[in-house]
Amino acid sequence: MTNNNVHQAFEAECKAEIEAQGQNETLKGLARDFFNESARHKYSYHFSWMGRPIIQLPQDMMAMQELIWNIKPDLVIECGIAHGGSIIYYASLLELQGHGEVLGIDRDIRPHNRQAIESHPMFKRIRMIEGSSVDLAVVEQVRALAVGKKVILVLDSNHTHKHVLEELRLYAPLVSLGSYCVVMDTVVEDMPADAFPDRPWGPGDNPKTAVWAYLEENGDFEIDRQMNDKLLISVAPDGYLRRVR
Repeated sequence: MTNNNVHQAFEAECKAEIEAQGQNETLKGLARDFFNESARHKYSYHFSWMGRPIIQLPQDMMAMQELIWNIKPDLVIECGIAHGGSIIYYASLLELQGHGEVLGIDRDIRPHNRQAIESHPMFKRIRMIEGSSVDLAVVEQVRALAVGKKVILVLDSNHTHKHVLEELRLYAPLVSLGSYCVVMDTVVEDMPADAFPDRPWGPGDNPKTAVWAYLEENGDFEIDRQMNDKLLISVAPDGYLRRVR
């Protein structure tokens, strides 16, 4: 058997196993229980990338690595910067490929975070825009930078239904055919109602409800169900949207 045939057989086996685990309600329940219990300890806050807090689950970052390697984008756009760990992570993956840049957008880039990002070795592949992602002046800047480029989009800013739906309407059309729009924190819909007492979002008003609404009005994207089944533990269930037309 050739190396190519061995790899194809391995991929086929993995695909079957992923489908089976996606149908395993016991396993999915355990994953959901782990997520909700670990969230009580802010589990996703405890990881960093190249010295910067990333505030993401390792599973989702592995998924993003797979997407960036397979798609080889010219531009990764992320709405929401926080400490900068995720834009530095994407930039480092692009640096390994020798191509591409990251554009981070945030309404408030705090001075200590800006200084840390701008002094980081991966900043050479990063641009930042300070302003609301739904401000039309910001949108025009982003659209100008995305012209003619293969784009991956990540939405991870304000998690209310209204805000995320507006981001999808404004930015999802920039995503290239076959590429992805990844909507983070769709998991809010599946968490206890009291999980976010000091936030304006929660079950019924969150990124997942925005994704569902957007897919009803726009047929260009579909949910990557295999990604759901593969990750099991994720902040973005139903949030990996592949552009199909």
